[in-house]
Amino acid sequence: MNVAVLPSASVTPPALPGLVQAVEDSRVGRLSWYEDVGGEERVPARPLLLLHSINAAASAYEMKPLYQHYRRERPVYAPDFPGYGFSDRSARMYNPRLMTDAIHAVLALIRRKHGALPVDAIALSLSCEFLARAAAEDPGAFRSLAFVSPTGFNRLPLRQGPPESTRGSPRLLAIFNRPAVGRRLFRLLTRRGVIRYFLRRTWGAKDIDEGLLDYDYLTTHVEGAEYAPLHFLSGFLFSGDSGTLYQGLAHRIWVAHGVRGDFVDYRGLRQVADRPNWTIEVLPTGALPHFEMTEQFVRRYEGWAARSESAKM
Repeated sequence: MNVAVLPSASVTPPALPGLVQAVEDSRVGRLSWYEDVGGEERVPARPLLLLHSINAAASAYEMKPLYQHYRRERPVYAPDFPGYGFSDRSARMYNPRLMTDAIHAVLALIRRKHGALPVDAIALSLSCEFLARAAAEDPGAFRSLAFVSPTGFNRLPLRQGPPESTRGSPRLLAIFNRPAVGRRLFRLLTRRGVIRYFLRRTWGAKDIDEGLLDYDYLTTHVEGAEYAPLHFLSGFLFSGDSGTLYQGLAHRIWVAHGVRGDFVDYRGLRQVADRPNWTIEVLPTGALPHFEMTEQFVRRYEGWAARSESAKM
């Protein structure tokens, strides 16, 4: 794969600092990512992979506090999932297989620079399901997994559907694929006031990150921005077998979730809470705790990482 640095002129500015790179011929088409390896002297350090969520206005900006913190300490990579950012936004089927393959493609690129050193990975919301699938398929690629406000735990029992199944509704997607319906719905959902409304529900509070709001608006007003979100709204990006994936993981796993806003139902975590490789922390925040309490989030994450690594030895 030939790697190219994206040109400085773009419809939208970069969501994160550092290099913005892309490959045109990955297994998922054009795939872009942000990286900061901090100079050649830090290349041997263990990479950190940051995975943004999936929603109507998702972007790598959702991982900005962690990216900015860790770029001073270790190589950090934050890809744009297919359908978002500078990655391919074409009209095609968007499903967990495509998103998982994007993670595998990024891992291959990381290995070209860092060798076979397993990465640490932090995923947000729905991308936790994709990370779980990638780790199940290539367990040696990961040293540890962190799931922030993970989906798939809002019910008992956990989802145990057929492998590769989704929660998608073909009928609903067919309706959304009508330009008069889908594009109009997407334009409605991506009005600045509507984005603010949903971010407030995500925060569970009136005050939100205004930079995230601004970037959400920009990234949803480019060509092709509606295709992945309409698949998301149709349920095709939710895995029918997420419970099977989560429960099959043998990695060291850290879960963090908040108690405010729309994303507070994690009753399904009871099915993994007593497993020795799972650690669950409840934070006094909404669904984006790394925005609300960055220092405390990092301190808890690193404390867990140090303890679990010591226990492993």
